[in-house]
Amino acid sequence: MSAVDNSRRFAPRRVPARRMNLTWSDPRLRSLVWQIVIVGVVAAVAWYLISNTMRNLEARHVATGFAFLGRIAGIPLSEALLPYNPAVNTYGYALLIGVLNTAKVASVGIVLATILGTLIGIARLSRNWLMSRLAAAYVELMRDIPVLLQLLFWYMFLQNLPGPRQALHIGNLVFLCNRGIRFVLPMWQPAYGWAAAAFAAGLAVTLAWNHIARRRQDATGVKPPVWPVALALLAGAPLAVWAAFGAPFVPDYPALKGFNFQGGGDISPEYGALLTGLVIYTAAYIAENVRAGIQSVPHGQSEAAGALGLHRGMVLRLVTLPQALRVIIPPLTSDFLNLTKNSSLAVAIGFPDIVAVANTTLNQTGQAIEGITIIMAVYLTISLSISAFMNWYNAHIALVER
Repeated sequence: MSAVDNSRRFAPRRVPARRMNLTWSDPRLRSLVWQIVIVGVVAAVAWYLISNTMRNLEARHVATGFAFLGRIAGIPLSEALLPYNPAVNTYGYALLIGVLNTAKVASVGIVLATILGTLIGIARLSRNWLMSRLAAAYVELMRDIPVLLQLLFWYMFLQNLPGPRQALHIGNLVFLCNRGIRFVLPMWQPAYGWAAAAFAAGLAVTLAWNHIARRRQDATGVKPPVWPVALALLAGAPLAVWAAFGAPFVPDYPALKGFNFQGGGDISPEYGALLTGLVIYTAAYIAENVRAGIQSVPHGQSEAAGALGLHRGMVLRLVTLPQALRVIIPPLTSDFLNLTKNSSLAVAIGFPDIVAVANTTLNQTGQAIEGITIIMAVYLTISLSISAFMNWYNAHIALVER
């Protein structure tokens, strides 16, 4: 018998599809009917709520729609990442600033909470008795105190600092007072923009080279060096561009003028309290995820790495943590989402995030439904973006089964 005949003889056959019987005993028919009924009920409830709401709004002569976004806002905002004038800019522009403020809190908070939580999670497994007990006490204490109370505590702490004239300071570099934190910053020069562009280009090339190096390692077993290329592109190239433009560096020192400091960088008490409270609170949960992930790695892995001569730091960095990430990442996504949603508590301490700006907007315009819809859409978009990125990263580091 030929090879072709054998392949035909042993080829898998497709199971013929069963026809749906129009009787209630057929589970597929029952499933289809129940799905149609549920979808119909949900659609009917949604139609009733929407139509009832529209009738009530019309009876009370309440205008609907998002036309109010083009009207002059007149809302004073204490912080804005973009130039803002309440006498000129619209409600839509004010809401955009609220979205940017929320994104600023969430992005910086996620980075800082991840770093702090990872360090505390590792400290919980330390062989040093005092360090492990302090880390455990931190986790238990911070998780048991509501995040709103922590925000209020840090806000009152910053508000009770000395005034600007008695500010705590480190030389003329950093000043800490009840008006916030002032610190020295270099004055912006065009060379910094070109250096930042060089860094972004170097980062893209570094990622591409790392991908090529991994493919070569899979093919030949030898991985070309990555860190010299990364060092040259991420540090050398921006420094070379900065030097090519004359290496300008003019520090902008904060100085007391009148009743407050002028110049330099500024962190307001509201933003500082919000960021500190969210980071400290979320880091306690991240620490538990890191501890659980490390403990999920079989102990034989670290013993084998130690037998090869690796010290504990290298074992943790090269062996334990890469395997623990597959356990850490899924709950870590929930922690990031919780930090982002907990940032809505900024309204309690006066930070102008999207919730605070939208609340003021709907109070002034009466567009409550539209305002709540905007808040929901913003948090839904941010949450889905974080989830999509974390799911991609989780799939990227997952073990590939043959």
